Amino acid sequence: MSALQPTSVGDRIRAGWRIARGLFRAGYAYMTEYRAELILWALANSLPFILMGAWTQASTRGHFALSPLDLVRYFLAVFVVRQLTVVWVLWEVEQQVQGGKLAPQLLQPVDPAWRHLMNHVAERVARLPFAASLVVLFFALYPAAFFVPSAMTLALFLVLVAAAFLLRFLVQYTLAMLCFWTERASSIEQLNFVLYMFLGGAIAPLDFFPPAVRAVADWTPFPSMMWLPCRVLLGGVPTAEVARAVAVLVGWCVVFFVASRLLWRAGLRRFSAMGA
Repeated sequence: MSALQPTSVGDRIRAGWRIARGLFRAGYAYMTEYRAELILWALANSLPFILMGAWTQASTRGHFALSPLDLVRYFLAVFVVRQLTVVWVLWEVEQQVQGGKLAPQLLQPVDPAWRHLMNHVAERVARLPFAASLVVLFFALYPAAFFVPSAMTLALFLVLVAAAFLLRFLVQYTLAMLCFWTERASSIEQLNFVLYMFLGGAIAPLDFFPPAVRAVADWTPFPSMMWLPCRVLLGGVPTAEVARAVAVLVGWCVVFFVASRLLWRAGLRRFSAMGA
């Protein structure tokens, strides 16, 4: 065995940390080269503010589960969660498979999934100042909506957002594995995105849904990606409901992780059989 090869669990953890740190630095350097694009990407997720105007106007004329002020804060939370959980890995994988860029990465000792993941994390860090500036501007325009969550609430929110990002990444990466069988896996993502926006609570809070639809939605992965972190940040979610939603979130993470690994191995066999 080579002396350069990790020989213990501790050595493997330290080696993995060095690789992750290197991938993060490379991804961050790449992302900060395109600061103008980061601003545009941050602004591109401003749909919650448009929906906020429509729902708050409607709430003044009818009876809704949330007050106009609650709706303003909710859609602000949706904006924040979307900024922290946006994923585009499917399009990257699709371009690499179709453009022949995947084969060189297979020669490297690092699974391409880690490279994609660290690029996403680096983009989050690079995007954060712009997203924070938009939140500050929002509070300047809507001072009545300003609120400060408790330290415990904020900590739970950050944990849930991290888990929601991981779940969304796993869902899209699993769909990306279909690129080995079809040239347009991104078309499947369009359906996934519609379900994500509707059942995730981006179009309207799940409080507005009929009980039957809400009961079905709660067992899908989509509320865990958006509605759950938003409502936890704003407070008022019973502990039992949070615990059940977290269990569903973890369960879906496991399902999509296993599915992505199985599809990756099957896809590589097909990729190699095609002469790559």
